[in-house]
Amino acid sequence: MSKIKVKLKDGSVLKVDKGSSVRDVAFKIGERLGREALAGKVDGNPVDLDYVLDKDCSVEIITFESDEGKNVFWHSSAHVLAQAVLELYPDAKPTIGPSIENGFYYDFDVKEPFKEEDLERIEMKMKEIVKRKLDIKRKEMNRKEALEYYKKRGNKYKIELINEIEGDKISFYEQGDFIDMCRGPHIPNTGMIKAIKLLKVSGAYWKGDERNKMLSRIYGISFPKKKMLDEYLKNLEEAKKRDHRKIGKEMELFMFDDEVGPGLPLWMPKGAMLRHVIMDFAFNTYLSRGYEPVITPHIASHKLWSHSGHLDFYGDSMYQPFGIEGEEYRLKPMNCPLHVKIYKSKKRSYKELPFRWTEMGTVYRYERTGTLHGLTRVRGFTQDDAHIICTPEQLEGEMRKAFELTQYILGVFGFEDIEINLSVRDMENKDKFIGDDKEWEMAEKTLIKIIKESGKDFVYDVGGAVFYGPKIDIKVKDSIGRKWQLSTLQFDFNLPRRFDMKYIDENNNERYPFMIHRALLGSLERFIGVLIEHFGGKFPTWIAPVQVRILTLNDDVVDYAKKIEDELRRNGIRVEEDYRSESLEYKVRDAQLSKVPYMIIVGNKEKENGKISIRRRDNKVMYGVELKKFVDVLEKEIETRSLNLMFSN
Repeated sequence: MSKIKVKLKDGSVLKVDKGSSVRDVAFKIGERLGREALAGKVDGNPVDLDYVLDKDCSVEIITFESDEGKNVFWHSSAHVLAQAVLELYPDAKPTIGPSIENGFYYDFDVKEPFKEEDLERIEMKMKEIVKRKLDIKRKEMNRKEALEYYKKRGNKYKIELINEIEGDKISFYEQGDFIDMCRGPHIPNTGMIKAIKLLKVSGAYWKGDERNKMLSRIYGISFPKKKMLDEYLKNLEEAKKRDHRKIGKEMELFMFDDEVGPGLPLWMPKGAMLRHVIMDFAFNTYLSRGYEPVITPHIASHKLWSHSGHLDFYGDSMYQPFGIEGEEYRLKPMNCPLHVKIYKSKKRSYKELPFRWTEMGTVYRYERTGTLHGLTRVRGFTQDDAHIICTPEQLEGEMRKAFELTQYILGVFGFEDIEINLSVRDMENKDKFIGDDKEWEMAEKTLIKIIKESGKDFVYDVGGAVFYGPKIDIKVKDSIGRKWQLSTLQFDFNLPRRFDMKYIDENNNERYPFMIHRALLGSLERFIGVLIEHFGGKFPTWIAPVQVRILTLNDDVVDYAKKIEDELRRNGIRVEEDYRSESLEYKVRDAQLSKVPYMIIVGNKEKENGKISIRRRDNKVMYGVELKKFVDVLEKEIETRSLNLMFSN
């Protein structure tokens, strides 16, 4: 039998028989990998394990360890969920069931919406299907067969999806008597799912559009090992304790009000202080790195958004226009076209470049009510936005500085464990991306070089680039292992040409500059929501909205406590007092619920000795402390932006 060459992810080459499957390659690499393989990629394209290799190619084996593997596993689990529902509720109409960041869901059209008490029964049926160890096989139908299949079942949702697919061949996956339309790939057998938990039910409009019918959604999670589920459920309980909406309410940081409108946070004094400290640190850091501030209005003429292309490409996320003196205006969804206008205010020379313009700019985007989630998904938010406008020769250096600055900023807040996603264009669909090949090649090579120089691993997202340029997205891992998308570094080949941005080069010729969009914290609201959950509200002292709370034991020591308070304020320490006639136990408990880093306790003994007692929020207590010593350590803790409490005996 003739041989073909298979290039592996590590660059090595295997020789295998022509007609071998991806599964065969996995077992040839190693017995364990063969057992754990879920799917594969051939020449970058996702495929099932039984995909046949008939020519030289590159092969990557996908396991649960990767995000791609989790997506395959959870999407297959969604199919098991659909099968279980149909076996229990034959009249149900399955619609879509994708994998999500943590697990999967499936939406159903049912006579009566599912209730929480239905989940146990459905979960038991899923476990029964798993035990059947059903092979999951791909098959194809032509368009006519596919439409007829779903017409017989009265499923208008699948028919609608089929009508949106180009081409005559429709991909399906079957497991036992169940079949579902799907691109795949999928795990080879339901028996690979060793642990399942259905988590909740909710309502969801078909295609997320409130004009469509409300469907019943079931969320779930699954794993190839039971201990993974146990660990996940443990983290889920911890996540509930850390929910920024719960902590934000307890600490009086922010609130929402129906009369104000959903997705529009109101910052209370302590939350506003937290926001101010974070924003000031970021903004002043940017200024120290050569950025210049700009400020732009919250609204702009309809004409600007038409010129920039936002109305064409982003119109669904923009608010409706409103009239002023016969002209239409829109709330701004982004700051970039306004920064471009500042650039265009006069002719520019290469000697002036690069420009690094930064703005803590508030923008407004229409998010559907069902997608709103505390601070992490809102309708009005502030970005630490910046745009770098530079020459082609400056491009690599500017992007490297921006990438290094991103890692520094995130590291200060304790986010050292990051994941980098590099989004590039799909060479098979180049017509979906603007800009010439030379520019794209230079931009992508620049990003790859910078990431590799940093020593960081990265994940390719082929086709994930936006239409106007490649980008780097950075996810951080929080203290309980969850990943959050925060920072973005983005090339733009679009706006410089749309707005005819030019500079005069050294040869007196007009040239288009390069433009880099850069948001490091991203949405300040989202960042603070993530930060609350990362620290569980127990912020490092340097960003804590209240750094010290003074507790008095009786009314006789209030005058002494006020002197301490004044001294702390003179040293720039954020302090609040609790001089109420309550027991010390009550006051301490209240301060701990507010997660204040330090408590100063003042009683008769402290007043007589001219000293203080310190109680940290972790319950470590120190008596007879000199106020100056405490202030000195606290100032050092704040100045160094320590992530840990430093004061002790």
